[in-house]
Amino acid sequence: MSFTSEEFSMRCTLGVDVGTSSTKGVLVADDGRVLATASVSHDVDRPQPGWVEMDARVWWDEFTQLSRELLGALRQAQGPDGAAQGPEGAAQGAEGEETQDIELVGVGVSGMGPCVLLVDEDDEPVRPAILYGVDTRSMAQVERMTRELGADEITRVGGSSLTSQAAGCKVAWVADEEPEAFARARRLFMPASWLARKLTGAYVLDHQSASQTTPLYDIEAEAWHAPWWERYAPGIVPPELRWAGEVAGTVTHAASAATGIPPGTPVITGTIDAWTEAVSVGAHEPGDLMLMYGTTMFLIATGEETLRTPSMWTTVGAFEGTRNLAGGLATSGALTTWLKDLTGADYPTLLGEAADSGVGARGLVMLPYFAGERTPILDPDARGAIAGLTLTHTRGDLYRAALEATALGVRHNVETMRAAGADIRRIVAVGGGTQGSLWLQVVSDVTGLVQEVPRTTIGASYGAAFLAATATSQTPPRIGDWNPVETTIHPDPAHAAGYDALFDRYLRFYTSTKDIAHELAAAQREGV
Repeated sequence: MSFTSEEFSMRCTLGVDVGTSSTKGVLVADDGRVLATASVSHDVDRPQPGWVEMDARVWWDEFTQLSRELLGALRQAQGPDGAAQGPEGAAQGAEGEETQDIELVGVGVSGMGPCVLLVDEDDEPVRPAILYGVDTRSMAQVERMTRELGADEITRVGGSSLTSQAAGCKVAWVADEEPEAFARARRLFMPASWLARKLTGAYVLDHQSASQTTPLYDIEAEAWHAPWWERYAPGIVPPELRWAGEVAGTVTHAASAATGIPPGTPVITGTIDAWTEAVSVGAHEPGDLMLMYGTTMFLIATGEETLRTPSMWTTVGAFEGTRNLAGGLATSGALTTWLKDLTGADYPTLLGEAADSGVGARGLVMLPYFAGERTPILDPDARGAIAGLTLTHTRGDLYRAALEATALGVRHNVETMRAAGADIRRIVAVGGGTQGSLWLQVVSDVTGLVQEVPRTTIGASYGAAFLAATATSQTPPRIGDWNPVETTIHPDPAHAAGYDALFDRYLRFYTSTKDIAHELAAAQREGV
């Protein structure tokens, strides 16, 4: 953890995001500068093929750990009595300056999603939380509910067709497959709303997250769709709906004792991490597209009109009056991590060798469907594949092919969004994958898109802190002032023709091999 404040007196906010592979926290000054950061890694559970779940108690344990760690740095900077220390005891910032009189004014929460955490009357989880679209266990419910309700009616009410991303189908899965657990369920949470509950006692869910509980939410009415809620979530009380940046409540004395946050501190409602990440870089205005480089790749196009297409996700935006067309790759950083672990090489070595490999990875094309695929093919039984391998290919070629595979997946999503009517005028990149230049350049070259990279790419925890600052300030900050664009990545026109040809091969590769992939996926489920 680092502490980098420079001011003598300031207000700050705490932002915490529960992600797929880690929970991250950040303290941010009221002018957007990062004061301190901390993170803790965790693993998800994969008890069966297609299942991805997590013990939700970890979310709160990690929040309390990070909160105490970050606030400990804050108090150390202020001195033992919360007052400014003199030169001999002062905490040192990035420039070696003293830090004094820092006030925590709000807490922002964020988390992966859409997830399904069902708890009983005493807020005890009835089973592990089921994660977002990477968990594909509910495909039987997707098919049954589509037959029962009608595909067109589902899209009319909820905006999106039913897929592995639809949280409502996972609620139905628990009802069907674990009836004893479902009989005890009384409330529905996602990571951000669970943290808000533990901090404040409020039972709320933001509209954006709610719009991904398809088919339980009416996207035009911006309200729960009561007939379908009663049919598929009987006995569960619908959470009160708020917007992501609205205050859910204030920190209770019990939560204060657990976290070190002063009682009475406002806590926002929060939302799903990809949307909070879009907020963190200002990619939430009409015409914006956010690319989130993480364990998975996520894309969010923002507009004012509700666009519906069966191969993407239509959602409410993080802010009132906005709509999103969203998509996601099931792997990206997960794929590069797999290759790193498989080869035993470190990232700098692999990136250097991938750069030497060049456009097209010396004649390779890879399908990045190593965990199935989300949009736009919506195929949980898709599988990873590599074509063109010879005995002369190296690990650098494979790593280059993986970078290009995720970029080709981004292009497939962008072209699908534009075909549905999305007006994409500005692209903003965010996430851990933006730290290196090669991946960004490959994506720009493959897609032909200019990408803007902001100064701070910490991600969703930073966006959560911004939302908390907005909710608690009489003069709300502007994210452009907090986090201006620092780097712009332009596509290299010399690579356009080569990548156009590779994209054509990529599309044909999937259609030519999907039947075999589906047979292998079935065999994997059967343990063959």
